Amino acid sequence: MIIKFRYIFFFISAALMVASIFAVFTYGLKPGIDFTGGTLWQVKLTNNQQLTTNDFAAFFENELGVKNATVYPEAESQSYLIRISHISEEQHQQYLALMENKFGEINELRYETIGPTIGKELKNKAIWAIILILFGISLYVAYAFRKVSYPVKSWKYGVITLLTLFHDVVISVGALALLNWKFGVELDTKFIVALLVIIGFSVHDTIVVFDRIRENLLLDRGQKELKEIINDSVRQTFARSVNTSLTLIITLLALFFYGPLILKYFVLLILAGTIVGTYSSIFIASPALLFFKNK
Repeated sequence: MIIKFRYIFFFISAALMVASIFAVFTYGLKPGIDFTGGTLWQVKLTNNQQLTTNDFAAFFENELGVKNATVYPEAESQSYLIRISHISEEQHQQYLALMENKFGEINELRYETIGPTIGKELKNKAIWAIILILFGISLYVAYAFRKVSYPVKSWKYGVITLLTLFHDVVISVGALALLNWKFGVELDTKFIVALLVIIGFSVHDTIVVFDRIRENLLLDRGQKELKEIINDSVRQTFARSVNTSLTLIITLLALFFYGPLILKYFVLLILAGTIVGTYSSIFIASPALLFFKNK
């Protein structure tokens, strides 16, 4: 059944990837202070005073002399997220005192500040981490499947794994772009970790299916066609892959609804990536072996 409807699955994945790329180019990815440097400040008024984001922005610009302050509300915690350029601890305390004089008692929920040099270094390391991990996984898979070079060359297993991971990352990044558009979620080191978790889980599922295909190829010794072996292998591993994914999904749902607020979108991205990764391992990676057989 997987092979019979493979072009439908390919079309669904292509549509999701095009939509994700469109979302990235349309809404963009807002780099967090981890990568650009700066200060992220989350405050809550304890006197229930109703203020707009413009009130805070005007206060920072007119009374503190801070240009380009970005303020947006956090509805769930009824707080405000303020993003400004990098400031020292002395300035932090000074600004806090002036803010309390202006608006009353302030409850600081979050305060992070990173210099621009450290931010640039973190950005470069994050990019190289993803590139090296993808390259290393491809080499490992090609080596691990060297004994089943017929009817599909062993290096093609590595290429298919790489393309499958690229598929999962693109769709996950598209989801992050939508979160940025809808909720102002920024790309920071937490979300790089989320992407690496998605890559790790996806490649695990893909290798499980590929390993069963390898076993069946060695046992079959050319008696069945490749598409029959792929169908049999997917059917044999389907329940395991789905049950493993469901276990993780249930855990992530619990974290999403009952975990700390700061990890909400981090967990949501891993949840989306887990679902996409499970789908690609079963419905994309395995049929792609047949597609790559004669290429």
